[in-house]
Amino acid sequence: MSWYGNWAVVIASILFFTLFVVGFAYAPKKRDWKTLGIYEAFMVALFTEMFGFPLTIFLLSSILGITIEPTGETGHLIAVAFDRLGILQLENGVFLVMVVSSIMILAGLALIILGWRKIHKAQGLVTDGIYRYSRHPQYLGILLITSGFIIQWPTILTVIMWPVLVIMYIRLAKKEEKEMEEKFGEEFRKYKNKTAMLFTIS
Repeated sequence: MSWYGNWAVVIASILFFTLFVVGFAYAPKKRDWKTLGIYEAFMVALFTEMFGFPLTIFLLSSILGITIEPTGETGHLIAVAFDRLGILQLENGVFLVMVVSSIMILAGLALIILGWRKIHKAQGLVTDGIYRYSRHPQYLGILLITSGFIIQWPTILTVIMWPVLVIMYIRLAKKEEKEMEEKFGEEFRKYKNKTAMLFTIS
């Protein structure tokens, strides 16, 4: 249990990922606060269990009878599952989970920054750079970060909240696109027809 109870790290982690998203992803409008609130709740639930109190591990142990000693390694529940199923030893599973999730989180952070750099002080419709591949690279970045964290450190609450987060960001993107279509007309419609909302390979 020495890994847990580190509430200073809990607060610092929540603040970092909140300020990063607020600072680079968008300036929240009145309608955006609900979406930002779900994102914030996700981060609070995640880091509270990651560094504060391992609620999911205790619930799995008490309700399902799965014995998991709460440590810094066993919080990586996918790695624990690999170990219990005989696929990978725990330390190897932790390494794999950390590599995959870290790539996703870093890619998400990069998408948010790249998107911000293109639209910051932009005068017209931005369709080049990262916006050639995604109409909403910053929202895609947020979803990559949160899904990376679910792979790294899944909890009951974050697994429940993540689909809600996806739905809310897609709704937010659609609302913003209505405004863009009103503002840019046919120029935006042509862009929309050739570029995916979240991601396209071509």
